[in-house]
Amino acid sequence: MIRSKHIKNLTAAALSLALCLLLPFLTGQIPQIGNALCPMHLPVLLAGYICGPWWAAAVGYVAPLLRFALFGMPPIFPMGVAMAFELAAYGLVSGLLYRKLPKSRGNIYLSLLIAMAVGRVVWGLVRVVLSGVAGEAFTWAAFMAGAFTTAIPGILLQLLLIPIIVMALEKTGAISRD
Repeated sequence: MIRSKHIKNLTAAALSLALCLLLPFLTGQIPQIGNALCPMHLPVLLAGYICGPWWAAAVGYVAPLLRFALFGMPPIFPMGVAMAFELAAYGLVSGLLYRKLPKSRGNIYLSLLIAMAVGRVVWGLVRVVLSGVAGEAFTWAAFMAGAFTTAIPGILLQLLLIPIIVMALEKTGAISRD
């Protein structure tokens, strides 16, 4: 028999994946900062808190690949492949740390910051490997620009929205750390 917790996690993961497919269409309508808002990152990070690390990692890995298969964006190589690993790391780390750290508002932020940093490092490492395969250079400047400089609006949005949403869901009892 399937337990209600598994159904809840599956439903939350499916909703997160759907948001990963939909949000880029909405943010793409905002000139000059639409893509910088990192719209696929939000649902994956939230999935870590809501449905756990393994579901969130799966959503993160599948989202850019499925979005490419359905809509042709993001370009699969190297961006889509690197994003798949990056987003999987976001979901995995945010979910693991949320469950392992003591319950506090500060630890919600801490788990988010660590997940964001780990995901960006994973993205950079995958880009280095893919650049080597393609015979291209991937410089420190390219890493900094791709991981941080152009993503500042998205980073700020994540730091603002995710803790508020997680705390609201905790307060209502919609999510717990078990």
